Amino acid sequence: MKTNDIPQRLKSFRSFMEDHNLSAFIVPSTDAHLSEYPPKVWESRKWISGFTGSAGTAVITLDKAGVWTDSRYFLQAADELEGTGFELFKMGQSETPEMISWIISQLRKGQTVGIDGLVYATSDALQLQKRLDSKGIQLETLLDPFSVIWEDRPEIPKNKVFSLPENITGELTKSKIERINTALEQMDADGLILLTLDSIAWTFNIRGNDVEFNPVGVAYAYISKDESILFIDSEKLTDETSAILSEQGVTLKDYNEVFSYVSNLSQGIRVCITGNKINYKLYQSIPDHCKIIDTASPVDLMKSKKNESELAGFRNAMIRDGVALVKFYMWLEKAIPSGEVKETDIEVKLREYRSQQDLYVGESFSTIAGYAGNGAIVHYHAHPETCKTIKPEGLLLIDSGGQYQDGTTDITRTWAVGPLTKQMKVDYTNVLKGHIALATAIFPEGTRGSQLDVLARRPLWEECETYWHGTGHGIGHFLNVHEGPQNIRLEENPTTLQIGMVTSNEPGIYRADQHGIRTENLIVTQKYKETEDFGTFYNFETITLCHIDTKPIVKKMLNKKETKWLNNYHKMVFNKLKKHLNKEEKKWLENKTQPL
Repeated sequence: MKTNDIPQRLKSFRSFMEDHNLSAFIVPSTDAHLSEYPPKVWESRKWISGFTGSAGTAVITLDKAGVWTDSRYFLQAADELEGTGFELFKMGQSETPEMISWIISQLRKGQTVGIDGLVYATSDALQLQKRLDSKGIQLETLLDPFSVIWEDRPEIPKNKVFSLPENITGELTKSKIERINTALEQMDADGLILLTLDSIAWTFNIRGNDVEFNPVGVAYAYISKDESILFIDSEKLTDETSAILSEQGVTLKDYNEVFSYVSNLSQGIRVCITGNKINYKLYQSIPDHCKIIDTASPVDLMKSKKNESELAGFRNAMIRDGVALVKFYMWLEKAIPSGEVKETDIEVKLREYRSQQDLYVGESFSTIAGYAGNGAIVHYHAHPETCKTIKPEGLLLIDSGGQYQDGTTDITRTWAVGPLTKQMKVDYTNVLKGHIALATAIFPEGTRGSQLDVLARRPLWEECETYWHGTGHGIGHFLNVHEGPQNIRLEENPTTLQIGMVTSNEPGIYRADQHGIRTENLIVTQKYKETEDFGTFYNFETITLCHIDTKPIVKKMLNKKETKWLNNYHKMVFNKLKKHLNKEEKKWLENKTQPL
């Protein structure tokens, strides 16, 4: 996308606003299913602003425009928004106005704010409505400017979905629906509206390729004891997939029928929704004679607690991913001294080596390969015209992942590609200390991620340093690489860490224009010990299989426990990968995993 296209798009957008008597319009990053990564047809905020990050909201008035985004994207957004007519608003900074307050400050009583209710979360829309009402400002919720001004806008994908067998999922759709209905009964609810694509994919044991990196298909669903309906474009279904779904008791209806179906729900039906996971248009379709139960979807928690088949798939995927990473890092080590390796080459090579592995489907997200100062851009993505050539000095941060039919991987390593400064080594070691502290945590049943987050940050905090992103996010099973409801971060989240949850462990530190460091593995919550007096305690199993570069470590900064963990981890990595490597690869990995 060329930023010089943006001012003209902005002009067209404002013409639409004037035609509809709008004084402001809000464009979120989401789609009709409130996805983190939307299909291209709904990449509206990206199209209108030029900012390509996955999180951010654009606001356009008749004379001003801004994008609100979080700390992961400050550097990227500043670069991409330059010259577009959009101002960057850095969320979480004391000097940054809160978005709705800013909108109110720009408008007068009687003026109107517009949103497209199809891509706006209900909880956000209701909050916006309340705030605007208090100032006498109107809200229009049923306009889609992009259907008018976006020429050559992509269509909603019609790619085929496919069914996953029970040996991969570990549970049939019929069983999952029975569990969901039991949970609904406990909530005193009659039915559940499902909107998020990963929840639908998990429930119906289907996968697709409608969204880049996320193996999902565009659909809605409604589940009740009377019937379970998948609303999906019939062109997306093969005869085989339709037959499998029918065998599991699933009724198939057209994708767009969901609105009429919901609007015709019977008198007194108690409908379970999640306010931040249902678009406002569908929410408005629920009849007044129905009772709405707004609560966390039972599907999200069920999906996050992986069964034994899913965990076995994760572990097998980690072996194949680990083999690919050995091959990749061997190549990288030999190639860098030539001075011809660019950041963009890394993404290509990782994809090449992963694609050689069985059951590989694709990448789980866009590879982050940041050399030197680019490593400090948390969600950096290299482009041919701006990427750095990697010199044999300093640090290289690589965050990447693969989608396999039996699991999803997400791994970050930071590599010494040549001589390092003392600051680089100290930073690297403090990040590693935080990583180990979380990896070795023992905690009582009922512990929340926010209660453990400090473990990963403490070594940095003691130096009056920190990082602004979360420490851990949930991982889907051959699904979205970012998955709730659990996480490990400073912000409070009532979801506790439970047996079978797969979460990332990824502390980091970022020095603008100097370097970025992050070390990430995936960890599984498991039972550690049951005590007579204090109940059950949990700990984590680390399942990622890739050595951690020991060259940047300041050994005297590690205590005996930390050194033991690293040595044991490396021993596990070597033992699990060695039989899958040739003689040269095995020797190389053996050298990299020597005790510290």
